[in-house]
Amino acid sequence: MQDIQEIFNRVQEVKKKQKEIRAAYKDALSSASEYVELTEKLKTMRERKKQIETTVKNDFAGEFTKLEDLQIDLASDMEMLSDLAFAKMVKGEAIEIKDQYDNAYEPVVVVRFKKT
Repeated sequence: MQDIQEIFNRVQEVKKKQKEIRAAYKDALSSASEYVELTEKLKTMRERKKQIETTVKNDFAGEFTKLEDLQIDLASDMEMLSDLAFAKMVKGEAIEIKDQYDNAYEPVVVVRFKKT
């Protein structure tokens, strides 16, 4: 089995190579005149799209308030579900969740590293 530091170092090297390739790709795109022209047109169209969305959004102000409330409730319930599932896993209890179509769900635990 490989050392965790070796794997981490390899991941860092791959990320560095990816960054270099992306930078070279962006340079090549910026030198293509047709690409630059299309990018400008796209920017103009996005601004117009944003204006239309804002107009329609103003018409649906009440619904968007409800939507935001639902999103907050959903985030809260998902956090509670996660906390309860983790607590059961720590205790060694089985976790069984099924949806309305009788599809079974199982918890997935993820470990991430953060720079300290």
